[in-house]
Amino acid sequence: MRGGWKNKLVCSICLELFRVPVTLPCGHNFCRRCISDHWDKQRQAAAGTEASYTCPECRRCFERCPELEKNVTLHSVVELARDSEDTGGGGELRTPALTAIPAGPHPAPPSEPEAEEEDAAGEERAVVLCDVCPPGSRVAAERSCLVCLASFCGAHLEPHRRAPAFRAHRLVAPLRRLEEGLCPRHLCVCSRCRAHEHRAHDVVPLEQEREHKQVPKFLSDVENELEELAVTITQAKKMVELIKGAATKERERVEKLFAEASEVLAAFQKEVTGFIEDGERSMLGEAEADLRWKEQRRAKLAQCKQSLENVPSTDTIYFLQEFQALKAAMEENISPPLSFQRELNFTKCTQAVGAMKDVLSTACKNQWNHLQGKGVDGLNCQEMEEGLCSASPSAWMSRDYFLKFAFIIDLDSDTADKFIQLFGTKGAKRVLCPIPYPESPTRFVNCEQVLGLNLMNRGNYYWEVELIDGWVSIGVIAEDFDPREAYSHGRLGRNDSSCCLQWNGQNYVAWFGGFECPIQQPFFHTIGVFLEYSEKALTFYGVKDSKMTCLQQLKVSPSAKGKLDPFQNKVNRQFASLFSCKLKPAFFLESVDAHLQIGPLKKDCVSVLKRR
Repeated sequence: MRGGWKNKLVCSICLELFRVPVTLPCGHNFCRRCISDHWDKQRQAAAGTEASYTCPECRRCFERCPELEKNVTLHSVVELARDSEDTGGGGELRTPALTAIPAGPHPAPPSEPEAEEEDAAGEERAVVLCDVCPPGSRVAAERSCLVCLASFCGAHLEPHRRAPAFRAHRLVAPLRRLEEGLCPRHLCVCSRCRAHEHRAHDVVPLEQEREHKQVPKFLSDVENELEELAVTITQAKKMVELIKGAATKERERVEKLFAEASEVLAAFQKEVTGFIEDGERSMLGEAEADLRWKEQRRAKLAQCKQSLENVPSTDTIYFLQEFQALKAAMEENISPPLSFQRELNFTKCTQAVGAMKDVLSTACKNQWNHLQGKGVDGLNCQEMEEGLCSASPSAWMSRDYFLKFAFIIDLDSDTADKFIQLFGTKGAKRVLCPIPYPESPTRFVNCEQVLGLNLMNRGNYYWEVELIDGWVSIGVIAEDFDPREAYSHGRLGRNDSSCCLQWNGQNYVAWFGGFECPIQQPFFHTIGVFLEYSEKALTFYGVKDSKMTCLQQLKVSPSAKGKLDPFQNKVNRQFASLFSCKLKPAFFLESVDAHLQIGPLKKDCVSVLKRR
């Protein structure tokens, strides 16, 4: 056959003479190491799935890895061929000359035409098909391109023959494994290698290849690169030291600031704790003294009453004496008034610390976002802190907190407008037919309003109102307000002597001094009203399932006056003067179907006290 019998002794994987040849069950021979490496790659490609073992020649699959037995006969023939090459066929050894192979793709040794059709056993071998033809209609390839790494039929090979862009592409006889047709291992080969596995490669003498290398220019480029690297390495070292030094200094400053912040918090904690202890000590002394006085008075009254009951009915003189003693005990001066208010002022410490905690938490979150480059939406940190500090601390409390200040309201029938029907002292409904109430100087005559009996002039007060139907306004009004004012000026919130929260069937609106502030909140059947008289603040809450949602707070806010809306500006100018007089709860039933009910807080207050 053309090409010599020695080509039959070449491994189709490494394209070299067999080294320890082994035979597969299909009859094909390979180097033991080559076929083992080939199957290792197949197992790695399987990635955990069941791997198959195929013959690189005939593609036959084996379910299990075949046992590789050395082909002793073939090995002996290969050794004889190798010895023949070393002696040049005549027994004389020749020193191989070195030749350079230009870098780039090179064709593999040409396959024999007879080998392409059948192997030594007479079996047909696979024909190389065109890689461009559509699947199902692929035809035999005429040539393979070592640059495109693809095989082409006659029709698809035309661009390589005609187009100037493909002139540099190397075309060889059709190859089934193009990637194995490249020479990835050598740049310099001896004459013996050139005559066999590299016989189809383009080679040039070593001296000619060396002349083509521009050594001076290349060494100059290397020298320049070395100098630049030396400079940049020095700069990089300085930068490393700079980063380490800056990080160390920044860490020390941060630790110092955190220590100072901890000291500030510790000092604040000490002050608040001391404030609670001082308040407890001062108020407890008065409370215990008042308790002792009441216990002594109770014991004295009980003794005088018992003595009077024990007087014989016949002893009139003794009876008169005991009666006079009991009367004198009853007329004794009552207990000295307590200097502190009904509520415990030091319980506001919880509010203050809670507000401080939330401000600190929000500030930490915003500053962390700032460090990460996220920024802070809306108010900046200072404005946020001012807003939180100016807001009522009660916004962080539960309903149980407000029940401590529960204010039991009874509606005053002498103030009810003639179109308002009262249901006991807790319910009020607007009606179409006037009710013949008796004349009263405190009765509203132009506005469908009614007031509570109770006055508020110190401390904190909390009450709740159920909105049953219609448009209703809830608020407070000065005690000396003239109930005969005209409708335009006499309604709650349309004057400087009252303020309110209105439900108009669509949304809530806060009113004061004729200015309004719409509130975007859902409807709540229960509205909680919290009046802090000493703080000059009034807050409206939506109450649901013991959860408090702040709807609006009316309180002077001295910060950023120019940025506030007209409503808040009005509050800043006039709201504090409302607390110069005593206040009363007030209700305005605006629509013809308006209906409200004062919330029964008494049972809830008792429940809270029992839980505590």
